[in-house]
Amino acid sequence: MSAFPVQAPASSSSTKPSALSPLHAVLSPLSNTYNRFAQWRSDLALPSPGSVENVQKEVKSTHLTNFIFDGARADLTKTLSANPAFQVTHSFSLASQNVPSNYNFGAVFANEQVFMQGGVDHEGSVNARFNRGWSPTNVTKMQAQLSHQAGHNMIQLEHDYTGRDYSVNVKAINPSPADFSGIYVGSYLQSLTRNLALGFETMLQRPTPEMTELATSYVAKFTSTDKSWIASALLQQPGILQATYWQKLSEKVEVAADLQVMAAPTRRDAVATLGAKWDLRMSTFRAQLDSTGKVSALLEQRFAPTFAFIIGGEIDHFKNAAKIGVGVMIESSTLTPEEMGMPAPPQPPSYP
Repeated sequence: MSAFPVQAPASSSSTKPSALSPLHAVLSPLSNTYNRFAQWRSDLALPSPGSVENVQKEVKSTHLTNFIFDGARADLTKTLSANPAFQVTHSFSLASQNVPSNYNFGAVFANEQVFMQGGVDHEGSVNARFNRGWSPTNVTKMQAQLSHQAGHNMIQLEHDYTGRDYSVNVKAINPSPADFSGIYVGSYLQSLTRNLALGFETMLQRPTPEMTELATSYVAKFTSTDKSWIASALLQQPGILQATYWQKLSEKVEVAADLQVMAAPTRRDAVATLGAKWDLRMSTFRAQLDSTGKVSALLEQRFAPTFAFIIGGEIDHFKNAAKIGVGVMIESSTLTPEEMGMPAPPQPPSYP
């Protein structure tokens, strides 16, 4: 037996802690700080603020800007399937002061992950939308408009990510991979408290590779604890401020106010708009008044689940002008009452 003890060779695993200890010593404080910050945000239980694009969604739904029309129109819709949803629509527009008479054929297809909508008018112009939901927090969107008129073609690529207490949106409008021209927009909205959210939206415009314009807008959104009212402010460059306020007075009544102030060096102007919406059992009525002298109203009366009548009008007191619009919406379906989720009609009793 040897008088000298034999030393076992050092294993490779024994050298790893010493080799990684400097890196571990550097990253450990950063990791601990991030974990404490993440735990603090989780304990706050901040709500999702929505997206920058939808900060004024409730106000736009109450006001008439996206609903008013003039002339006559008719929308004929036929539902071919309920799950997945598939329907086609024939839209007719006549005698409008601003838009010539037109016809549009549209189709919609939707299931749990995909939403597709397309349309073509009598002149051959095509518009399309495509949404793909990869997960409850990730949605990719695409919009396209194709026309024979120069300068009216557009394609927009967009992606939304919704976190627990924040949202991120990036989009590209008419991007060119060759010279990176186009319009690029990025936005971020973060909940700071249960009621307050702050964010920004940055737009990079490159009409040509030699021209670049950068503009940033700042957004603030304050929501009441019971979500009965929402106030927002949007500050744009140069010197444009838009402030909105929306309140739900009852289950059937909503009111909204919008103030736009422009304090640019070459123009100073302000427009205030007040509006209200009444949701009744078979009808929806909207009324609006602004500081430019315009008074408008829109009534959508549904006489049956498959038939609705729309009438709206606007009076411009300062310009001594007026316009009125009437329309009908007719829906039909090849589905049975059971497929539509409706109770089956009672059957007459059978006698022996």
